[in-house]
Amino acid sequence: MDTPQSLPVLNDTELRVMGSLMEKSKTTPDYYPMTLNSLTAACNQKSSRKPVVEYSENEVTIALDTLKRKGLISTATGGSSRVIKYKHNFAIVFPVVPAEVSILCLLILRGPLTPGEINSNSGRLYEFENLDEVQSILEKLAGGDVPYVEQMPKRPGQKEVRYRHLLGGTVPADDAIDEPVRRGSTDLESRLSKVENELAELKEAFDKLMKELS
Repeated sequence: MDTPQSLPVLNDTELRVMGSLMEKSKTTPDYYPMTLNSLTAACNQKSSRKPVVEYSENEVTIALDTLKRKGLISTATGGSSRVIKYKHNFAIVFPVVPAEVSILCLLILRGPLTPGEINSNSGRLYEFENLDEVQSILEKLAGGDVPYVEQMPKRPGQKEVRYRHLLGGTVPADDAIDEPVRRGSTDLESRLSKVENELAELKEAFDKLMKELS
């Protein structure tokens, strides 16, 4: 029996490059594989990205080199152009289907998302039948010998749980602030509860006084 291949640990630039290749392979197939110039522009685009970055072509090239050594991308040339182009091999290296790649792509490019956010933002990548299908795929990606995603604690006041990918090795910066926010919210809830209790006691005392006076 083959030993399951462990997930690579990618830095922020490698993740952005990988995610951008995943995205453009579906959204702009006529321009895929991608040149270094177009890939850099895709990494730095201001829509559908969190955070927005300004990587240089040199930074993207370094990321491409390390991704290539890990077997996660390959180069392509041909036709009338001698320009080197790049494509991702994630679905070749790992046993994932297009629906799963689309979810990983969104989590890589946008950060942690709820199933509802994944469903509403996946249209150009993959058409899910409904929210139940998204949830089912997330559970599959979170289980197995090699989990690709994990469920995160709910944010205060949020009904849906969020999921994050496990390709980065560390919690994204956005999530590092969640705990202080959660503590602050808990403190506020505690103070509000105290005020409500005090109001209830005052109302009870007032009602008692009115009965004594009547």
